[in-house]
Amino acid sequence: MGIKEFEMSALSDQHHILGAAPFSNLKPPSEEKAIYVDQTANKAAPHETSITFVYQAKVSEFLRNVTVTWCKNLVNHSLSITVENPSDENQYTCKVDIRAWQFWGRKGLKSFELDGKLVGIFWDFRQAKFSTTPDPCSDYYVAMVSGEEVVLLLGDLKKEAYERTRSRPSLEYATLLYKKEHVYGKRSFCTRAMLADGDKEHYIFIETSLPGPGPRDPEMWISIDSTVLIRVMNLNWRFRGNETAMVNNLPVQILWDVHDWLHGKPGSGRPGLFIFKTGAPECVSDDDHGQCSRENEGGRRSYDSASAQGCPSTPEFCHFLYAWRTDQ
Repeated sequence: MGIKEFEMSALSDQHHILGAAPFSNLKPPSEEKAIYVDQTANKAAPHETSITFVYQAKVSEFLRNVTVTWCKNLVNHSLSITVENPSDENQYTCKVDIRAWQFWGRKGLKSFELDGKLVGIFWDFRQAKFSTTPDPCSDYYVAMVSGEEVVLLLGDLKKEAYERTRSRPSLEYATLLYKKEHVYGKRSFCTRAMLADGDKEHYIFIETSLPGPGPRDPEMWISIDSTVLIRVMNLNWRFRGNETAMVNNLPVQILWDVHDWLHGKPGSGRPGLFIFKTGAPECVSDDDHGQCSRENEGGRRSYDSASAQGCPSTPEFCHFLYAWRTDQ
């Protein structure tokens, strides 16, 4: 199964993958305290980092997918917003250059027509603060206005956005469907994700012991909010897997596919894929032979390729993390 097929299986709620090894309380080598560390590799690496959010919002009286993509490399730093138009193959894309030295472009407005109705996009990045990721962490707003309503609002300067647009909040809030992110590192990768409880972001840390010295089998650890939830031993054989863990007493499915880290062709440069999906899988079986999940030590459930067939989960938010190793 390739990366694309693995991603599509998560979106279609079909999982045909191997379960992880039983849970162990052992910590990864550099994660004794499991403290979140910024993705410092992004500062020096010449790669382009990108984060894509896909929302569903009511624009021009219809629910449409709105794709928001933040990109940053050594030269460019930009925001792109695309609004789909199901009644037409064409779609509208608004691109904003938010490089620090282009101060005059860090506040602006663009408008377009969609199904004969005016849609406006307002933004203000003049005071925006950034960390190591391409999207701002505070002091900014991006607002999409349709029919005198703010149908999509990003950032923390909400009051300023409503004052500038002179529009009221929409009665139908935009829904975040999924997020895609590309990160770079050698043995460890970091991200933030909204998983189980609304607007609160959770810190995710992934660490591996590869490439490691000696004959020791490679391992992998996945932590959320300073707690190691999954340890995968013998990663050479368990390079794909799926477990459901509890985050603040709510279930989160964690899937991984790191086949190309271990068995890819030299120089292929393909990423590992991690998917964090809210909600627990629902078991649907046509026969009476047991259940399609098994409980591991620690009270979590894992799903294997034989029993996961016919066990779709409810459509919930997905976070796709593409982890690129810089030492391959």
